[in-house]
Order: sequence, then C-alpha cells, then structure tokens
Amino acid sequence: MSPAVVEPSAAAVSAFSEKDFYLQEFRGRTLAVAVQASDLRTPAPLAAVVAELVSYGVRVCVLSTERPHLEALLEGRVLSAATQRLEGSAWRELRRSGSVGLVIGGSLAFAPACRDVALRLGVSKLVWLDREGGLVAANGTRLSFVHLEELQLREVERMLVGGLPAVNVCTLEGLADELFTYAGVGTLFTRERYMTVRRLGIDDFDAAEDLVRRGVEEGYLAPRSNDDIDQVLASGFGAFVEGRHLAGIGSLLVDEATRVAEIASLYTLTRFLGEGVGGHLVAHAVERAEAQGLVAVFGCSTLERVAAFFQRQGFREVAQEEVPVSKWKGYEPARRARVRCFRREIAQQLLPPG
Repeated sequence: MSPAVVEPSAAAVSAFSEKDFYLQEFRGRTLAVAVQASDLRTPAPLAAVVAELVSYGVRVCVLSTERPHLEALLEGRVLSAATQRLEGSAWRELRRSGSVGLVIGGSLAFAPACRDVALRLGVSKLVWLDREGGLVAANGTRLSFVHLEELQLREVERMLVGGLPAVNVCTLEGLADELFTYAGVGTLFTRERYMTVRRLGIDDFDAAEDLVRRGVEEGYLAPRSNDDIDQVLASGFGAFVEGRHLAGIGSLLVDEATRVAEIASLYTLTRFLGEGVGGHLVAHAVERAEAQGLVAVFGCSTLERVAAFFQRQGFREVAQEEVPVSKWKGYEPARRARVRCFRREIAQQLLPPG
C-alpha cells in the first residue's frame, strides 16, 4: 500500500466539486437564511446561492424585515412570520417553488424573532448573515467551528439549545464559500458533538472513495488500484462532522505475520486543517489496534510536516526494516528511497492473576 499522508495544503486544487459534495448533503433539507434589510439592497450574492440551492432540491427560507426586498428577491413568494399555522403555509410554498420569504416583525428584536421562526419550522440549518462574518480568536485566527459547550454567543446558543442542529454565521459576500466549500469563510456552530470517529459503513464508501481519489489527484497520496481502494474501505474509519459530513479518513492495515498494522490513507479535508481531525483518526486507529491485540502501529510519509505530525502523536522514527516486509511489496523504488517510517508500540494490558 502507499504511504500514509495527512492534512493536505489549503491551496490544493479540488479534483472534484466541493459544491456538489455539499449540495448533495443539503438535498431534501430546509435551510433558513437570516439577512438584515440593508444586505437585501444588494441581493445578487444571495439570489445566486438561493437559486443554486433550489435547483439541487434544497428548500430555502429567507428571513428579513422588509417585504418589498424579499418580494423582489423571491418573485413575490413571501409570507408574514405571524401567519396563522405558518408551518403548513411555509411547507406548501416550499414544496411548490423551493423557496419562500418570511417577513419578521412584531415586538421581538430581529435575532430572537429569527430564532423563534427557525425553531417553529424545525429547519436543519440556519445561516446568519453578519457583517463581521463569524468569530475570531484573540490571535486573529477565524474560528471555523464552535461546539455548544464552548459557545458564548447568546442568541446562537438559544437557537442550538432550542433544537436547531447547526447555525452558520458569515457575511453575505461569503455565503457561497461558507455553504459550498470545505474551507468556509465564517463560523459553524453545532448542537451535537461536532466530530465523531467510527468505522466506515457501506453507505460511506462513495464519499470515502472521493477523498482517496482527491488525495491522489492532489499528489498527497500515491495512485491506488481498485483493489487497494477496496482494502482501504474494508478496514477504513472516518471522522464525521455533525454525524454526516466526512471530514477525514484513515485505514488500519494489519500484517498478520508480525501483528503490526499500518495507519494508511490518512487524509483530512481542507476546511478542517488545524482542527485536530488527524489526531482523532490516529487515536481511533490506536484504540482499534489495542482491541485487536496488535504489537504496534506505524505510518510512512515523504513529507516533513507529516513526519512532525506522527512524532506529535507519540511515534518514533525507525528504519524501513522495522516495519513489515509486506509494506514494500510492489513499492516504487524511487519513492521508497524518500520514505520515512514512524512506529508506535501498543501497550499490552496485563490480565489480573488467577
């Protein structure tokens, strides 16, 4: 198998469409977009995103305070949020046309009014358009996601506690990038634990194969045959965001003769660089190795930053002779000359006497 590679550069060019990936994820679901009236005066960015979402079978509710702007944006498909039995009326309009505007008014301020409407409708995601475009850490780095336990933004917190699965905060100009790219431009808030790692199931194989081929086409993973990919999928595991979005993958390939396994095909999507996905994947692999009674795990790479990653995970650099000989079967000699290997011993649990 090819050497393990983790976390590609954010500058890498996608070989398949990130937009299609997210549009498939959103298909059949309802998204709400809360937008201040001032942003509706330049509606082109929002109109383009709404049209694209609807064309892919995504339903969109646009929440704002100005009926004329909403009617211009959505060709008159506008309801008052105070409409009696709003849920049914909005559902019928969404089923008919795919999008609807909801005029926010009444005694509540805009933010809590949007929260109440989003919770009443039970949308799967609320996108809040904000001039600041999300949260920024003290060092100036944008926070790409925040889990509820870390949240201090009161209205977003109330939305999540009330039952919304996820809230995105971004600028109007950045809306398309926030929804359709792995990098994103705003902050994603989630109600449930943001990331879990589990074994790949057959329904995950399409997305996982896309990630493997993406890594190959970007040059971070060596070419793989269909048999190689099948082996990776059969022993693969993934880091899932919101329980659905595949953020990264890895595979544990066991050499039965030595009871040593390679952590192979380790790959993280661009948006989640620096979020610890690679570390979670390695931790999962080590847990699986312990459960199987393996002696050690290892990883290989030609990249310096990957070498540093393995060392941060408790691996020590070893000679190529200290990994199973099966690793090198059919391996390209020129690539092997550049490969560095890293190994981590598995602590064996001692059984109590008697």
